[in-house]
Amino acid sequence: MTLSDERKYRRRREQLADSLREKGISEDKVIRAISRVPRHLFVDPALRSRAYWDEALPIGHGQTISQPFTVAYQTMMLDVQPGDKILEIGTGSGYQSAVLLELGAEVYSIERIQPLYERARQILGSLGYRITGKCGDGTHGWAAFAPYDGIIVTAGATEVPEPLLEQLRISEAGKSGGRLVIPVGTSEGQTMRRITRTGESQFGDEQFHDFRFVPLIGDAQPATRNEGDA
Repeated sequence: MTLSDERKYRRRREQLADSLREKGISEDKVIRAISRVPRHLFVDPALRSRAYWDEALPIGHGQTISQPFTVAYQTMMLDVQPGDKILEIGTGSGYQSAVLLELGAEVYSIERIQPLYERARQILGSLGYRITGKCGDGTHGWAAFAPYDGIIVTAGATEVPEPLLEQLRISEAGKSGGRLVIPVGTSEGQTMRRITRTGESQFGDEQFHDFRFVPLIGDAQPATRNEGDA
């Protein structure tokens, strides 16, 4: 990439950051993380001219890279602190992983589509980002590395998978419990929810704005039903 290209994309990231502030993303650390990640490298070369528009873009296999506002919104809700252990359900392009890593998180990520997983790992590695990842069913979480300070789901769930709740860290003196940020609803749209573990089997549940994600698929997730299905 030429110096001119680097300047061009840096300027576009700055413009994107300004746009996110105007749309209500209030945490400076999240804005700074978004400003540092080269989103154009996570999208198809044919779409790089649109990489810093605030829109979702196709990445193949019926999946998308979420629009920057959605990434920033979920990240802000997760309230990532340096050193937090974060589980990401849906690696996708790898862009959300990069933003979490810029915030100092220790990232574990699961992707069910092998070619997307391999591509994301390659891009992240080429940029110096390191995640612990695997290809598999994210609805079961990743018990081997639990508990987590935060779990983020980047696909629309019909209901909250029980294994993810069980893998949140239990609150302890001076530190609140783990947080699950997940969009829940139907194929027509989902409501963003933040579920915080407050005890062994107690959880607080907050509901926020509506979004539209590709569906979450897995054994611990009921299949999406359409009107008219028996």
